[in-house]
Amino acid sequence: MMKAISIGLFGLGTVGSGVVNIIENHQDKLMHQVGCPVKIRKILVQDINKNRGVSVDPLLLTTNPNEILDDPDIDVIIEVMGGIVETKKNIIAALQNGKHVVTANKDLMALHGSELLTVASESGCDLYYEASVAGGIPIIRTLVDGLASDRIVKMMGIVNGTTNFILTKMSQEGKAYQSVLKEAQELGFAESDPTSDVEGLDAARKMTILATLGFSMKIDLEDVKVSGISNISEEDLQYGKQLGYTMKLIGHAHRDGEKVEVSVQPTLLSNRHPLASVNNEYNAIYVYGEAVGETMFYGPGAGSLPTATAIVSDLVAVMKNMRLGVNGKNAVTPQYPKILKDEAEKYSKYFLRLHVKDEVGVFAGITSIFAQYGVSFEKILQLPVKKNEVAEIVLVTHQAASSEYQNILTLLRDLSFVKEIKSTYRVEGSSVS
Repeated sequence: MMKAISIGLFGLGTVGSGVVNIIENHQDKLMHQVGCPVKIRKILVQDINKNRGVSVDPLLLTTNPNEILDDPDIDVIIEVMGGIVETKKNIIAALQNGKHVVTANKDLMALHGSELLTVASESGCDLYYEASVAGGIPIIRTLVDGLASDRIVKMMGIVNGTTNFILTKMSQEGKAYQSVLKEAQELGFAESDPTSDVEGLDAARKMTILATLGFSMKIDLEDVKVSGISNISEEDLQYGKQLGYTMKLIGHAHRDGEKVEVSVQPTLLSNRHPLASVNNEYNAIYVYGEAVGETMFYGPGAGSLPTATAIVSDLVAVMKNMRLGVNGKNAVTPQYPKILKDEAEKYSKYFLRLHVKDEVGVFAGITSIFAQYGVSFEKILQLPVKKNEVAEIVLVTHQAASSEYQNILTLLRDLSFVKEIKSTYRVEGSSVS
């Protein structure tokens, strides 16, 4: 039997506590997997005296990262503390000191993943980050290993549990956005400052990681077109229901030939699409490969034990590599140069809700503008509004280029009888392909 593997743990919050619980309670499983015990040697915290959700020996706690980074007996560092600048410095130091790293830090990996993986490879160390995307769903390992022989064409999914919880409640219970956001905060599904979640930034970081891996192409965060859910109204959701759609915040990555597009935006999904039935705080990711076809991965996207499960699974992978003597060999550099689609090459269906003057000829004027760009309608609703002699028109288009659709919106705004463009969203049909 090998000597015990010693762990340095950065962070003892919700996820860190889950890591401690799994390592302590699953020793028999870990022993069976890798043939040696796993011991937590030191834990970095901000406040040694804080009450925590897990009982640990106070002597394990430290506020000095160097006690972990410079300890030659520590083999692996698990980072669940978060942050970017200081955390990046600590991870680089750990790798250069010959320590393997497992992290759940999506912000860091989205911004600096390529640099850190290069340092890991040069140092002969492993850097794993399964828990950085979709919590307990093993999507990164699936892309890197399970689908390694396939060519990924499209990925789309619900990768933020907070927004999915909010949209589920709004849709099913008819509640307003602010009311549901407050409920999510009280239940612990949303932060006190929810900006990163509700404006799509959290999901964008995750899609950056997935697109980089799935397309073997260095995708940067600024390449992702992002919009959030804070302006979605109850009326939008109700009209969507009438037309057979469910609103979700969807991360979308699509490759056509050598060109790619990546976005995060509110999307109306056909009720027949499998992602439409993913509710509350759950995540799901659809992956379409040329050989395998459509696959879907579903599960809890956050939480102490689901995320900790992904982290400890990465730890097991590191330990198996240690036994085989192949640490530092897992990083694969991107194979293809990054080529992004321009707006004329991005196609989608669109939902559009307009307030217009309630008078003869209005609809003919609207359709003539769409006809200029060869865009036809799949669905139409026209309803009176009980004030100011205003009518409401709701349209779902057939496929249109993003550039042409933006030109159409510009022309519509200039029409004297269009009072307001109330909302517009991407629309997806019943299949990912």
